[in-house]
Amino acid sequence: MRVLRRGRGDPACRQEPDGTWWRCSRTPAGPVTLRIRDRPDSVGGRLISGTAWGPGADWALKQLPALLGADDEPDAFRVRHRVVAVAHRKHGALRLARTGLVMESLVPSVLEQRITTGSAHHAWRRLLARYGEQPPAGVDRSRAAAILRTCSYAPRLEEAAAMELPETMARLQLIPGIGPWTAAETLQRTLGAPDALTLGDLHLPVQIGYALTGARGGTDEQMLQLLEPYTGQRHRAARPILLGGRLPNRRAHRAPHSRIAHL
Repeated sequence: MRVLRRGRGDPACRQEPDGTWWRCSRTPAGPVTLRIRDRPDSVGGRLISGTAWGPGADWALKQLPALLGADDEPDAFRVRHRVVAVAHRKHGALRLARTGLVMESLVPSVLEQRITTGSAHHAWRRLLARYGEQPPAGVDRSRAAAILRTCSYAPRLEEAAAMELPETMARLQLIPGIGPWTAAETLQRTLGAPDALTLGDLHLPVQIGYALTGARGGTDEQMLQLLEPYTGQRHRAARPILLGGRLPNRRAHRAPHSRIAHL
């Protein structure tokens, strides 16, 4: 579930201290608020339950098993590196979430293009808190234009949730301003796609390269070569490395902090 949360202050997705998750979404049936609880059951096991409110409640509850990874196939994953094996043993129960909703992942993924994560999360919070208001919410014109273009084609884009990964990637990238990075970041969440590896990211190839080789300065090309044994499962291979693998010390982010309210 954490991959669906855009920062600790995300008003649309948050976790309580007791482990309860709250999510707000706009489903094909309308908006919904969803509460997900994980509790001991009467026979000593675990029971995950969902409660939903709003016009989209029935849709969200029907989608809940997929959201929690019921449609995922983790047994298809085969470990090829020692570092991945260590991380996989620690996080082997990880399942990839499938929201079935394109726009709710596409919009924040556009916001995260070419800027710091903190700046993108700030913009996301402001957009949700002040939707429909005139201020730019820390979003420059190019990203705002990309979001508006996606909204113009929202019904066609939502259809992509039922397609296979190559067709879905291609459909999203027909929209100007949506490239491979944004499409992959969207479909990792929308489809729980195990092979939707993010390309063009500032940190990911460095982290993967360092974890698997100990060398810094990794590139997309090197990352693709290292993850080639995981073809069909490359995103799934990257996730445990990020969760528990050997990562380089973080250095100062060179992307600008985009506070543009004064412009």
